[in-house]
Amino acid sequence: MLAQRTLKSLTKAVGVGMHSGQRVELTLRPAAPDTGIVFRRVDLPQPVDIPISAQAVTDTRLASTISSGSAKVHTVEHLMSACAGLGIDNLYIDITAEEVPILDGSASSFVFLLQSAGIELQSAPKRFIRVLKPVEVREGRGATEKWARLSPYNGYKLGFEIDFDHPAVDSTGQRVEFDLGTGSYTRDIARARTFGFTKDVEMMRANGLALGGGLDNAIVMDDYRVLNTDGLRYNDEFVKHKILDAMGDLYLLGKPLLAAYSAFRSGHALNNKLLRELLSHADAYEVVTFEDEKKAPQGFAQLARAW
Repeated sequence: MLAQRTLKSLTKAVGVGMHSGQRVELTLRPAAPDTGIVFRRVDLPQPVDIPISAQAVTDTRLASTISSGSAKVHTVEHLMSACAGLGIDNLYIDITAEEVPILDGSASSFVFLLQSAGIELQSAPKRFIRVLKPVEVREGRGATEKWARLSPYNGYKLGFEIDFDHPAVDSTGQRVEFDLGTGSYTRDIARARTFGFTKDVEMMRANGLALGGGLDNAIVMDDYRVLNTDGLRYNDEFVKHKILDAMGDLYLLGKPLLAAYSAFRSGHALNNKLLRELLSHADAYEVVTFEDEKKAPQGFAQLARAW
């Protein structure tokens, strides 16, 4: 049986929120089979659980935000991406503020946290959502066109193309395809950092956003070049970060996908719209398990290697 996964022990991290600038503590704890991934706002007078789902996403401006009633957690996508890359099914995430810490701006710190706690197989089958027919969402036309698509595929792969019309971005790779069956998430994707432009950062800070952002947790560019003295971690780090984000956004579905995702200039809003479009067509997907893990697509049965 291809089994569900949780952590062997709890692990903690402290950091600041990218937009709030607030200090925040995270505690990642094991959870029983079929719990799913649940964020828990433990700083509120009465702690509130926010289970992940496509419908729990209530704001997609700058990041993915999930809510339950008035309780919110912002910027969940990097931690969710790490959970997707390592195949974590069940997890409690206790959080002491309303934004996940940005740490180094990538998913690698979350991967390290999860792997340092140890990953445990559970006595319940891992459930996948297998896409049976193509589903697509589009917005804009011409220079503003963007789209995202899920197609049937016996595995999980993501293709993304960016178009920023900026000299520092244009000099790097504009398109990447990553296949979980043949690539290594921890090596190929997890270290790609979020990025922004100084002119946007100044505007966001004037509006009380990006208060925790800086050169230690983001790639920052002026009108011409990357300002980080250590340069890029990958020669196509920008588009790889978009794949990292997409993996996190899509994992808010609550189960791993068996599908090919492809996108052009997509973002958090369109990724969530794509999930909702998939769920609105009952004939476009099915939930499957693998009693014989040898019959599962490549990349899901093996535990991800430690660093």
